[in-house]
Amino acid sequence: MLMSDFEELYSRYFLNVYKYSYSLAKNEKIAEDITQETFFKAIKKIDSFRYNCSMESWLCLIAKNTYFDFYEKHKPLQEFDVEIEVESFEAKLFQKEQSLEIHKILHKLEEPYKEVFSLRLFGELSFMQIREIFEKNENWARVTFHRAKLKIQKK
Repeated sequence: MLMSDFEELYSRYFLNVYKYSYSLAKNEKIAEDITQETFFKAIKKIDSFRYNCSMESWLCLIAKNTYFDFYEKHKPLQEFDVEIEVESFEAKLFQKEQSLEIHKILHKLEEPYKEVFSLRLFGELSFMQIREIFEKNENWARVTFHRAKLKIQKK
């Protein structure tokens, strides 16, 4: 990969990979580290990219795995401060006084609801991108997000 190709890849996908990393880590510094490590790993493994998903989805998968590696190494340090800036209808759920309670509920939510909800709301990924990550169809991503939202509202 040429340096100019990497620079283009980095500038095109950095923000979305960072947002996704932040949605997982809930910490700016950790999200920055995960994002940097993601691009480093992507450069090393670019030849293994098979084009069966978008580049952005592939990078998010690397970020997810990088986060889980980080999480395993730092389990005792899991209490991250959470500050969320929110917009839109879903954002009403996350007003500052309710934020901690919502995150507790989200933390206890079973998969795939927890991850789909986080990807959509915090990672700001489209249902198409979520579909690619889970290797399902777009309708599955929409229904799963909707069910997650209902579960959170119910609790």
